[in-house]
Amino acid sequence: MGLALGTAAVVLVVLLWELARPTLKRTLARVHELWAAHARGGAPTGYDPGRERRAEQRARSLLRSCVSDRDWAMYRDLGFLRVWGGLGGHGRGADASYAYLIYPHKPIVAYVPDTGELLNEYCVAFPDHSKPFGSARLPDSDDVLAKWMALTADERRLVGEANMHLPGRQVDPDRVRRDLVRLRRWERESLPLQRAGDSVRAA
Repeated sequence: MGLALGTAAVVLVVLLWELARPTLKRTLARVHELWAAHARGGAPTGYDPGRERRAEQRARSLLRSCVSDRDWAMYRDLGFLRVWGGLGGHGRGADASYAYLIYPHKPIVAYVPDTGELLNEYCVAFPDHSKPFGSARLPDSDDVLAKWMALTADERRLVGEANMHLPGRQVDPDRVRRDLVRLRRWERESLPLQRAGDSVRAA
């Protein structure tokens, strides 16, 4: 009886091994491929390392086609966009009592242009639902464009639905203050160029 049970157990183990061997072989080959790619400092076969770069290039082209030349130059040179606030009833533009800075993949920062006082951070997210490579992150310029569109189309709704926090929750206040200094310097330097361009177009 014991010999029969032992023989049956051996046969069962051999059958299970034969059934599992193809799957195990494929799994080991995949692990070996991933390990070899990691050892080379590269990526697994089938992964396109240029996909994110091409996606960002397309996103930058789209952003450039949607915003003004001045706003595009601001984003190109400084890495963020400024949007004037309009909820306070003081109108938009340089006379607005507050404005926003839009950074890629960071909360929108509200501030007072006259004093540089930081008001709030508005956390909003626009995940990438594209197939088959959808992820939690849009390309940087697509994220900026989505925030810009939401803010300029319906500021009240975005502010009402965003998670609002005090300054410094996710964006370093010192960085924002440095960026505001850079923005003022950039505007002083770009204004003569803009006027010269306007004069040329008028002529």
